[in-house]
Amino acid sequence: MPATIATTANRDAFIGAMASVATGVSIVSTDGPAGRYAMTVSAFNSVSADPPTLLACVNRKSPLVEAVRRNGVFCINVLGAGQSEIADRFAGRPREGAPYDFDCASWQLLDTGAPCLAEAAASFDCEFDSAVEQGTHLVLFGRVVAVAHHGCHALVYARRTYGRPHLIAAE
Repeated sequence: MPATIATTANRDAFIGAMASVATGVSIVSTDGPAGRYAMTVSAFNSVSADPPTLLACVNRKSPLVEAVRRNGVFCINVLGAGQSEIADRFAGRPREGAPYDFDCASWQLLDTGAPCLAEAAASFDCEFDSAVEQGTHLVLFGRVVAVAHHGCHALVYARRTYGRPHLIAAE
């Protein structure tokens, strides 16, 4: 199939190209005076190991943004390969049940009080540090104060479907 080439990057061409990029799937969650909120995100990254700092991109219209700012904490929960239903629930499109319903999974608390998904591949418990607006999104920066991980394969999203990475077995 020939590649589609755009002379000017437009929204549809950008979205089409990004669909072919495999990303991990995470849920950003928070709890505190502003309430308990969570949503699925695909843009999350390590920023620094000294001090441990992460970033997550969240649509600035989401109520999660104001809740993180007011609560001052959030957790980035990297979903495991078998957790696509949880990803859909916090993306607002559950197959069953209500969207954004925390009762679909087990949660635990680490240091900040932000909800950490009990069976996540990894959870990064963060204190909110700062935010930068970029286009439709807010880039949230958090200082990692605690981590949990279960050693399972991460959930991956590409070409508008879920999967798991094909890993080469260690010899």
